[in-house]
Amino acid sequence: MPSASRRDLLPAMTGHPFRLLTNPRHGVPGVVVLPEGGWRRARAAITAWPGYAPTPLRGLPDVAAALGLASVHLKDESPRFGLGSFKALGGAYAVSVVIARELARRGVANAASPAELESGRFATETAGITVTCATDGNHGRSVAWGARRFGARCVIFVHPGVSAGRREAMTALGAEVREVPGNYDDSVRASEAAAREAGWLLVSDTSWPGYTETPREVMQGYRLMAEEALDALPAPPSHVFVQGGVGGVAAAVSVALRARHGTGPRLVVVEPERAACLLASAEAGEPATVPGELDTMMAGLACGEPSLLAWGELERAAFAFMAIPDSAAIAAMRLLARRAPPIEAGESGAAGLAGLALAARDGAAREALGLGPESRALVFSTEGATDINLYERLVSGPGVDTDPVSPLLG
Repeated sequence: MPSASRRDLLPAMTGHPFRLLTNPRHGVPGVVVLPEGGWRRARAAITAWPGYAPTPLRGLPDVAAALGLASVHLKDESPRFGLGSFKALGGAYAVSVVIARELARRGVANAASPAELESGRFATETAGITVTCATDGNHGRSVAWGARRFGARCVIFVHPGVSAGRREAMTALGAEVREVPGNYDDSVRASEAAAREAGWLLVSDTSWPGYTETPREVMQGYRLMAEEALDALPAPPSHVFVQGGVGGVAAAVSVALRARHGTGPRLVVVEPERAACLLASAEAGEPATVPGELDTMMAGLACGEPSLLAWGELERAAFAFMAIPDSAAIAAMRLLARRAPPIEAGESGAAGLAGLALAARDGAAREALGLGPESRALVFSTEGATDINLYERLVSGPGVDTDPVSPLLG
């Protein structure tokens, strides 16, 4: 897309209403959600995969200046393993763990490594293993990729709102995609029931009582994204804006932040206004469910029930929770797409930057979060154009310069 000046790029976010809740339980001691030993195993495994490289950390000095901040850095997950999403770190890693665990249970191999699985050494045995999960798109793509790499069959459950492009990406990786009625949470229940009845291995990115081990492995993979970002930053962040969803990635980022910098950085969790289950949980003081269709363009964040593990971290470590409208995320997508060079961020990927821009340009939110001219913000673009047709429509469609979601700075 053509280049433009900062003045032409930054949307006037004051036209987008949002909700902000500072967390009354911030700083309260809690349980260890992601043990360090599990994190070290995940890091060693993933960084040894063929094609591994840290994704870029991109400075946005023009955005920082326009928002009155010292710096803004964006972690760009669009190149991750060719899958276009941070989810590649968690789902595929967890697939390798559950397959190795199943081979040990069957007496085939005590501790099969991802390299051994990928070599085909246990191909006869893994061909008889089926992994399954529910997805809004990106997690299922990662699980399907992992299943293909490690020689297992894969069945993915989706709800009617999952786009054709995202379904096709999973099918192209060899997965069988099954649609079930309802929303994301209904597809989670369908995948769990199918796994229980058929003896499949469930690789969910959300957790509930009695099911935490595999989601913990998924989150350990996610943590690598945060650690890469913290490694690359010139100075520790003062504020981190990260996407919500069921909370897995936000909790993984939180754990990495606390391990590196204690309670100094302020973590702000950003969700769609129509699927803000983490904000609702913070208001209730316990995990809360948002019912209904969860109708949001931010497909990867359209989750109505928080992950038990994630909530165990976020209920005391998140500084604040935000709920933003789709229009703000689309405006942030366009902002990034019009840069020179452009940054490709999908609907869910742009949510963190949208939340930062909304908060930084609102006096009350700015004060509540302590945003000021010395603030150093980190945001995560968690996905690229994982549905290219939808992406192009949102950033380049008719009316892109005149519709109400992208007014320019005055």
